[in-house]
Amino acid sequence: MVDADATASPRHRTILLAGGGTGGHIAPGLAIAERVRALDPLARIHFACSARAIDASMLNEAGGEFTPVRAEGFRPTVRGMLRFLAGLWRGRGDASEIIDRVAPDWVVSLGGFVTPSIVASARRRGIPVLLVNLDATPGRANRWVRTRATRAVSAVSVPGIPGFSSEIIGMPIRRIAVAPASPELCRAELGLDPKTPVLLITGASQGAQSLNELAVAMAKDEGGRFRDWQVLHLCGGVPAGGIARYERAWREAGVRAAVMPFLHRMGVAWGAAELALSRAGASSVAEALANRVPTVFAPYPYHRDQHQRENARPLVDAGGAVMTADLVDAKANLGGLGASLFDLMADAGRRHAMRMALAGMPPLDSAEQIAEFLIHDRAFRSRVVRA
Repeated sequence: MVDADATASPRHRTILLAGGGTGGHIAPGLAIAERVRALDPLARIHFACSARAIDASMLNEAGGEFTPVRAEGFRPTVRGMLRFLAGLWRGRGDASEIIDRVAPDWVVSLGGFVTPSIVASARRRGIPVLLVNLDATPGRANRWVRTRATRAVSAVSVPGIPGFSSEIIGMPIRRIAVAPASPELCRAELGLDPKTPVLLITGASQGAQSLNELAVAMAKDEGGRFRDWQVLHLCGGVPAGGIARYERAWREAGVRAAVMPFLHRMGVAWGAAELALSRAGASSVAEALANRVPTVFAPYPYHRDQHQRENARPLVDAGGAVMTADLVDAKANLGGLGASLFDLMADAGRRHAMRMALAGMPPLDSAEQIAEFLIHDRAFRSRVVRA
């Protein structure tokens, strides 16, 4: 007699990835989804994201199945508090509907203001939660989720919170965030000269107004510094006319430049770059390391805990990056961030040493590990990540 259970088709798991509000929450989720599909093409993957446009843009580009949660981030103003409370109410309803409809085997919490309502709904129904903490300093949402998660792992060490994570495993990185070809081919794909070094300026998925204004100031006041360089300027979502203004500034300075809001295939951007100016979000730091691009990091200046500084510190300590404060004012930034860039643009030997330092650091990509845990219940392997 044949055991019916032995001949039954294996059950394919359903994974709900929760996070959003910035590309830094969505991109790691997409990396995990890629590896889950590689292990089990029939696994169902659903994203619970925010209602912000960047989430829909990235998930639609990747062909992801998603549902927005109408939560709002906390802002310490009367209007901000009212929006937060209204979003809390709506988010609870959205989360319950998503959990009941998707019926996941696991919820993966990636951070951001959409995650608490999803995690709360999942735990009420007995669904396990894996917290993947991405930043060196966990935000409010992750600290709350940690008390309810079934398992917690971190991309990097969490200074000051011993035992926050059971393992340190590295950052999940999308395949399209890694250079697909040589610098020459990547530059040609972007319409740039294959042989001329490229300065990449990026404020990540949402852009950075202060870095955009610094770019204009560099073009107007220091255009001569770019005589042997060209620029890839990813400016984020800007008001009407913003892109034309940046293009005009570079053109009038006689600098060859490609200006665009956002590039889904960030591996092409990193692959083209000889040097970068970037925010220090966890994904940006991991991508700079994965592509071995010497980078001047300008941590977001308005975070109370300044957690982006901790994200970038391992690369700076290893000699692969520089960290300079964003002073917000473009003229002030010329003497800080601008000076850091100009020094590196003029010193090929130092850039080479920085690339070698990055090459000597431990690899960070953990997407496959997370997928193996979710699909096959395989144990995590902690990695030594420099603090």
